[in-house]
Amino acid sequence: MPDPQDRPGTRRSPRRRPALAAAALAAAVLATFTLATACSGPPKAGDAAAGSAYRLSAGTPPAQGDLDSFTWAVYAEPPTLDYISAFDYPQNTVLSNVCESLMRWTPQLTPAPGLAEKATSPDPTTWVYDLRPGVRFHDGGVMTADDVVYSLGRQMNPDNAAAWAQQFQNVSTITKTGLLQVTVKLTQPDSQFNQYMATAAGVVASKAGIEAAGKDYGTGGSLDCTGPFRLGTWIKGQSIELRRFDEYWGARAKSAKAVFRFLTDPSARVNALLSGEADGGYLIPTESYERLRAGGTGTLYFGEGLSTVNVNVTSMQGVLGDVRVRKALSLALDRSGFVRAGLGGAGSVTGSLTTRAAWAAAPEHLRTEAFEGLTPTTPDLEQAKALIKEAGATGKTLTVATSPIGQDVSLLATAVQAAGAKIGLDVRLRTIAPNAFTALFTDPKAREGIDLFPETYYDSITDPLDLLGNFRTGAYQNFASYSDPGYDDLVKKAAAATDPTERFTLEAQLQRTASEQLLWIPVAEWPTAVFLNKRITGAPTTISYLYYPWAADVGAAR
Repeated sequence: MPDPQDRPGTRRSPRRRPALAAAALAAAVLATFTLATACSGPPKAGDAAAGSAYRLSAGTPPAQGDLDSFTWAVYAEPPTLDYISAFDYPQNTVLSNVCESLMRWTPQLTPAPGLAEKATSPDPTTWVYDLRPGVRFHDGGVMTADDVVYSLGRQMNPDNAAAWAQQFQNVSTITKTGLLQVTVKLTQPDSQFNQYMATAAGVVASKAGIEAAGKDYGTGGSLDCTGPFRLGTWIKGQSIELRRFDEYWGARAKSAKAVFRFLTDPSARVNALLSGEADGGYLIPTESYERLRAGGTGTLYFGEGLSTVNVNVTSMQGVLGDVRVRKALSLALDRSGFVRAGLGGAGSVTGSLTTRAAWAAAPEHLRTEAFEGLTPTTPDLEQAKALIKEAGATGKTLTVATSPIGQDVSLLATAVQAAGAKIGLDVRLRTIAPNAFTALFTDPKAREGIDLFPETYYDSITDPLDLLGNFRTGAYQNFASYSDPGYDDLVKKAAAATDPTERFTLEAQLQRTASEQLLWIPVAEWPTAVFLNKRITGAPTTISYLYYPWAADVGAAR
C-alpha cells in the first residue's frame, strides 16, 4: 500500500540513482532462511543521483548508550493499531516496534528470520515455519503455533476486510504441525508469499489477547504482541507512548520509552524538531529540508525508500477512460519542476512506476530492458494538445484530490492542474484534510467524484511485483477497476515463478504494459528522509522502519 514523505501514501513505497546491490531476496524452492542470511545491503554512504541535492546513507551512527525516553514526530494519528489494517505510515511506524512477524525485513531491505527461526520450502507449494521457543507476549503468555495459525487466519477472513488479504490469495491452509511449527499450503507456487511474511501480513499476536479485546482490539489497551516495546498510554488526538518490554526475546531496547506525537501541520512538525520538542521523525516535509540542514540542531539523512511518486488514476469511467487523455496529461506534466519544488530537490524524475532498487536481484540485461521505452518524462505540449483534440476531450473536467499534508501532495496536485490547463482540460482540486487522506485507500466513498490523487507508493518487499500486482483485476489498489486477462495471467505467472530470471522477465512485460496503458502516471523516485537531533542516533535510514523494530535501536548519541 503507499508512501509519502509526510503523508499517507499507500500501504506499501526508491529512488533514483544506483540500485541496491544485488540481494538474495526471492524465496526459492527448498530455500532456507537462517540467522546467517546473507545480504548485500542498501546503497553505501555517499551514493547520490547525479546533480542531486541529496546523498544516501546506509544508516545512522550506532547508539552509544541508553535513554530514559525519546519523542518522535508523526504526521497523523493511526486510525487503528490492529495489524490487519496496518497498511500506511502512521500505523506501521508505531506498530513495527510492538508487533513482530514470522520473518523480518532488515535495514538492508533483505529478509531474515523473525519469530520463525527457520523457514523452509520442501516443495513449491509448501512453507514450513519453525518458531522460536520461549517467546513471550506482552500479556505474559508464551507464543505457540496456535497463535500463529490464528493471527494469519485473521488476514484471510473476508469478514475482517484485511488490508493484507491479497497476500494470502494463494493460501489453501495454515495448520499447526508441531508445538512450535506451522505449515502453509499454497494452491500454486507463490514467490512473494514468504517475503510478505516480513511485513504486517506476517504479524503474530496472542490469540487469547485478541479474543479478549474483541472489536476493541487495536484501539487501545494491550496489543499482546512480542516486540521490544509494548503499548503504553494512548492519548487520543495527542500521542502514543510505548514502553520497553523487559521480557523481549531479542536485543533489549536502548530507550525505556518512545513517545509518538501527532503533529499534522508540517510547520508545527518541523518547529518541534528544531526546538527539541521532538527528537526525530521520518517523512520530513520536503519544504523544510534546507531549514533542518541549516538549523544546527541535528542531521537530516536520506536512505533507500523503494518509493515512487505517482498520480493515481482512480476512475476510468469518464474522460480518463481514454488512454490518450492519460498520455496527454503525462506529456504536459513538469516533472523536473515538481522534483525541485515538491521534493526539495531530493528525488529524480522517472517514467517508471517501479524503482530501480526493486530490480536489484534481476540479471543486468533485464534491469536494462525493464526501463527501456517507458513513459516519456520530457514535456511535449504540442503532442499532448493533439492527443486531447483527437480524443475529443477539450474542455472536459477532471477532479484531483489535494491535501495540506505536505508539498509532495499539494504541489503535485497543482502541477497536474497546471498541466491540464495547458492542453485544454479543466482540472479542479478537491482539498482533503491530512487525517482523512488515508481514507482514499480504504473507502470507495472517499474516492467518489475524484479522478486522480497524488500517491507515493512504497514497496513492502524488494520486488517490482509488489507494485505491478496492483493492476490485477480486483487488486486492493486497483481503484480504477482496470481489467485485462492477459495482464492478470502475467501477474499469476510471475508470482508462481520460483526462478528469478523467469520472474523478472515476466515482470518486465508487466512494467511495459503498465507504462503503455499509463495505469498510474509516474513522476519521480524519492528517498526516505529521517531527521535526528544531536541527542539520539541509531534509527535506520531505509524504508525498513515500517516493519523492522527500529525504535529499539535508537539510543543516546554520546
